[in-house]
Amino acid sequence: MYRSAFALCSSLLLISGASGQKAATPSSCAALAHLSLSDTKIVLAERVRAGKFSPPELQQNPADTHIYKLLPAFCRVVARVAPTADSDIKVEVWMPVSGWNGKFRGQGNGGFAGEIYYASIATAVAQGYASAGTDAGHSGKATDASWALGHPEKVNDFGYRAVHEMTQKAQSIIHAYYGTPASRSYFLSCSDGGREALMEAQRFPDDYDGILAGAPAYHWTALLTAAVTGAQALTQTPASYIPSSKLPAIASAVLASCDASDGVKDGIINDPRTCHFDPSVLLCKGADSDSCLTAPQITALKSLYAGARSSSGDQIYPGLLPGAETGPGGWATWITGSKLGDSAIFAYGTGYFSNMVYADPHWDYKTFNVDDGIKMAIEKTAKALDATDPNLKPFAGRGGKLILYHGWNDPAISPLSTIDYYQQLQAANSDPQSFVRLFMVPGMQHCYGGPGPSSFGQFGGRPSAGPDDTQHDISLALEQWVEKGVAPEKVIAAKIEADPKTAPHTTMTRPLCAYPGEAKYNGKGDPSDATNFACSAAAK
Repeated sequence: MYRSAFALCSSLLLISGASGQKAATPSSCAALAHLSLSDTKIVLAERVRAGKFSPPELQQNPADTHIYKLLPAFCRVVARVAPTADSDIKVEVWMPVSGWNGKFRGQGNGGFAGEIYYASIATAVAQGYASAGTDAGHSGKATDASWALGHPEKVNDFGYRAVHEMTQKAQSIIHAYYGTPASRSYFLSCSDGGREALMEAQRFPDDYDGILAGAPAYHWTALLTAAVTGAQALTQTPASYIPSSKLPAIASAVLASCDASDGVKDGIINDPRTCHFDPSVLLCKGADSDSCLTAPQITALKSLYAGARSSSGDQIYPGLLPGAETGPGGWATWITGSKLGDSAIFAYGTGYFSNMVYADPHWDYKTFNVDDGIKMAIEKTAKALDATDPNLKPFAGRGGKLILYHGWNDPAISPLSTIDYYQQLQAANSDPQSFVRLFMVPGMQHCYGGPGPSSFGQFGGRPSAGPDDTQHDISLALEQWVEKGVAPEKVIAAKIEADPKTAPHTTMTRPLCAYPGEAKYNGKGDPSDATNFACSAAAK
């Protein structure tokens, strides 16, 4: 779910060289073609010259072109892993020929996966890491789940097995190439990759020393149930659909109601839980127009805010939070779409239930019954897809560190769900503050973007930061926590903007505070400058 956000972010990153390099004399890259690994076939092992890698056609995103030009010479290993007869997990491992910093960084996926994110691997290798990615066991677009129909083992590969296999194989290949294992292993990802990150911490606590999990789709069964109920709300009647042309009116009304409540009027609602916006204020008084909502549309909007509920009223999954409805990563992409049935919630909800739950490619979402649907989803797929276990004692016991982050205005995955999991961690583990932190990001949409500052090194890049700048790079803050025992309590996020006529430039900075803390404006000075904010306890 985060591929487009990564492409946008990586186009704005200043990628630095590796720091703390360790001496390593690699063996022949070509010799790795003969490496023997369980359930694995090495299909390619080649040295790639500096700046000469060209990704597959489907991933030739202009925003990523500069990343590949920055690549040093590296050893590229392509493998196919088959832990079951119906498995075909593609894995790529890239290792710098020189300048390796001694560390391994694993990469995750978005949506239903289906491809390796070459730009994220390239970002890591350009910084001196050995890195690896996987397609999670199938090929296809992130919104396509047709591969799952009749293939339960592929669902298991997607759910939890592929990333673990990628990690184990990558670590063996790295050891074979350099003659020494990686000193530390890290995993960074967002969205479904955030779910993969938590799955690693829960099921395979020995795989990684540090994990950065953004906007995790960890409660998959409930999340996708909510996607279908949201789609139903917008199509309850033909008049229920809210076209994207009405989103600016909703956004304006939300900001008029709540923007100034946090002490600064800046287009950002610091904590949307404190915003009690009533959609009824948008009711058309006369003819229908883009500046108002009809009664059926108000009913639909209220349902989206309410979230998925059982027939008895019990909350299955939280609803949307008010704020940041507009913009490239806003509701037009995820909720309303350019036309009825064209949004991400339609694609993900119907793809999941038709192919993974009901095994019927012709299943009609309009027939969905929420009580039966969530029950069937749990029975069929929770074991493979849900990463809901709050017991991380094995991970913490070996010194593992976990950082969660989530945008307060994420329209794809509820930030309230991540807060709920964080609270479960507090209750289930004896000393949670020793290994877990949560950072909520005001004004950020899904993984990146939105009206607030949303660039803080979450993809492993270093926006306007040096190679040791843990204050502005959350991935480096994670490494410092793992390697030096310094827990991050604050990270400075930046809003980086660019257009065809200008180079990327920072227009706003703001501190992100370890939850439940939040950034408070001191009442004077430029509100776009982080120095005029301080972390304080969140309002009750």
